[in-house]
Amino acid sequence: MPTPSLAALPIRRLTLRDLTACADLSEDRGWPREEHKWGFLLTAGKGYGIDDPDGGLVSACVVTTYGPLERPDLGAIGMVLVAERHARRGIGRRLMRHVISAMGTTPLTLHATPKGRPLYEELGFKPTGRAEMLSGHFRPGASAPEVATRAATAEDLTAILRLDEEVFGAERTHIITRLPAFTDQLRVAEENGRIIGYAGAWPNMSTQVVGPLIARDTETAKALITSLAAHTDSPLRTDIDVRHEELLAWAKARGLDSVAFNTVMTSGISELPGDWTRRFAPLTVAAG
Repeated sequence: MPTPSLAALPIRRLTLRDLTACADLSEDRGWPREEHKWGFLLTAGKGYGIDDPDGGLVSACVVTTYGPLERPDLGAIGMVLVAERHARRGIGRRLMRHVISAMGTTPLTLHATPKGRPLYEELGFKPTGRAEMLSGHFRPGASAPEVATRAATAEDLTAILRLDEEVFGAERTHIITRLPAFTDQLRVAEENGRIIGYAGAWPNMSTQVVGPLIARDTETAKALITSLAAHTDSPLRTDIDVRHEELLAWAKARGLDSVAFNTVMTSGISELPGDWTRRFAPLTVAAG
């Protein structure tokens, strides 16, 4: 039988059963397999993909929504991938158009690589910011942070959820409640018994990714990163909003090197909701 044309291949919802195929697709494009992250995104969000008649996936992406299920406040698109053998044939554009249509009037955001940005601009996304990826072995400073930090407990969940919604600008209980299982560490910063920040560190291949990182101010963010680094021997990786210049300079002075820049883009809104001054790093750029 003749092989169907790529344009005729149906787009379907992906599930956790597609985890290996998604990781294979990442590897095909030279990305790490990132199975731990794929598993999280496929369960916390909605995956979309196109099956290859010869096996595996032609293309895939994930959308994570925030706010009410029936009418989300925001949708984040990530992990947009097309197999190398099918690249530059309009597959990514077709999958993105499908996802945008499926999301209706929901405002959308994504982190674009330099290669992906032209496609997203063609689809109506506008640049609203940038994030800088840092990675390396963290070197602690000579003096201990002044802000107190500790491991989060189940009793902290309500306060974390309240702080997160205030700073992120949309309710994301389905993400936050998964963090204890997804992260290797989940820590909070507090002052006079009140939580003023929290951060997680989760395994991604050979690194520990710091995110989300939400903090009252830069000193609190520094204390949280320092406390996470003190409890792992792995190099850290994180994506910091470039407007947080002081934190970026501090992290680089502590051994984290600049790896790449991504453009934060939005569609349907002129800027992201919430308070960027307290939002230092996302859980992952794939989830906004």
